[in-house]
Amino acid sequence: MTTAISKLRTGHVGLNVTDLARSLVFYRDALGFELLGEGKEEDRRFALLGRDGELVLALWQQAEGAYAPGAAGLHHLALSADAIEEVREYEERLRGLGVDFAYEGVVAHGEGAASGGIFFHDPDGTRLEISVPSGAEDAEAPVAGAPTCGFF
Repeated sequence: MTTAISKLRTGHVGLNVTDLARSLVFYRDALGFELLGEGKEEDRRFALLGRDGELVLALWQQAEGAYAPGAAGLHHLALSADAIEEVREYEERLRGLGVDFAYEGVVAHGEGAASGGIFFHDPDGTRLEISVPSGAEDAEAPVAGAPTCGFF
């Protein structure tokens, strides 16, 4: 059992959305995911998104309302970038699209942390993060005494 657990990793994330077309535009066009597959039946609409042919995100049109931070389930979806410059490029692109941000600019994951990124919301209000393990040394931490990603 220990061998299997040590190799366990996230395969993909599935998100319920209220409007598949709107969410597909956001995740494909704003975040650069490629469409790998799609279900178009009226009551079974979905989109499979990925990078380099590998499934990363499944969107399911079956939500009746916006994301509810107080409900059990997904807290936020964190995406990793290779460099802080890439995070800043995403920030510029997302701001140009009028995306709702939780904090102003790149912020640190915690007080004195080198890691950090941007925190924002998708069209249904799902909380998202794009971050890097280093490069945010000079950024402020907006939440004292707790991880930045925990309370936005």
